[in-house]
Amino acid sequence: MNREEKAQYIDNLTAELKDAGIFYLADTSQLSVEKINDLRARCFKANVSLRVIKNTLLSKAIDRIEDRDLSELKKALKGPTAIMYAEVGNAPAKIIKDFRKKAERPILKAAYVEEAIYIGDENLDALVEIKSKDELIGEVITLLQSPAKNVISGLKGQGGKIVGILKTLSERA
Repeated sequence: MNREEKAQYIDNLTAELKDAGIFYLADTSQLSVEKINDLRARCFKANVSLRVIKNTLLSKAIDRIEDRDLSELKKALKGPTAIMYAEVGNAPAKIIKDFRKKAERPILKAAYVEEAIYIGDENLDALVEIKSKDELIGEVITLLQSPAKNVISGLKGQGGKIVGILKTLSERA
């Protein structure tokens, strides 16, 4: 890669990082070609983009981002690095955790999820538990519907008695 190609690559990577609200850095070294292909297939099914990236180029791209401080991620840039872009915050974490049932890697190096930075593989379980926007909206709707359902079921059960009593009283009057 010559100087112009590197500069263009860094520009493209900087733009990708600016646009990404969620990305993970992982170590996929020592995985066989077969396992890497399996990992890529799982990522594809989960709408996660995976590619290997050079640490020096990623570091330079991080330095160019002015609207967010991603400098903490540079601590994780040792050894081979793969970057995983996702729409859902926990999707890459779930893929990594599930994949590691059969292999030792990938190892989570770092993650950037909606303004939060996680460094180290010990954060994998916490990242798996992050709920997506749709899951949170579903929970809020369920919580909001619960009291209304209780009132309606109470009115249905007791409402028939109240209507009967009112009807009887109005007939007597």
